[in-house]
Amino acid sequence: QVQLVESGGGLVQPGGSLRLSCAASGFNLDNYFVGWFRQVPGKEREGVSCISTSDGSTTYYIDSVKGRFTIARDNAKNTVYLQMNNLKPEDTAVYYCSADRNYCDVGDDSGYDYWGQGTRVIVSS
Repeated sequence: QVQLVESGGGLVQPGGSLRLSCAASGFNLDNYFVGWFRQVPGKEREGVSCISTSDGSTTYYIDSVKGRFTIARDNAKNTVYLQMNNLKPEDTAVYYCSADRNYCDVGDDSGYDYWGQGTRVIVSS
């Protein structure tokens, strides 16, 4: 079965850390651009970070997470991670990963080949 599955969300205090995983099955994720998006109820989905194919040498972050979040690939595990440090209450959202053969654009959440089901992150004291 071809799918993306996110995991690693949860409840964390401000200043804490979480590592989200995006695991692919049924296809080789290293051939795909991967993005992380997040969505708060009642708001549009927001792009957070992207990583290029293969060795993931090119990454991109929105300004609000730069220096706190790190996206990385583990091709042996067919997985992309989002390490989130120094979490803030405004990071609270459902986080989704996406994969596409041709691109990743944090400003555009349409047209991706695959989406995961999401994992919830709550940052609260």
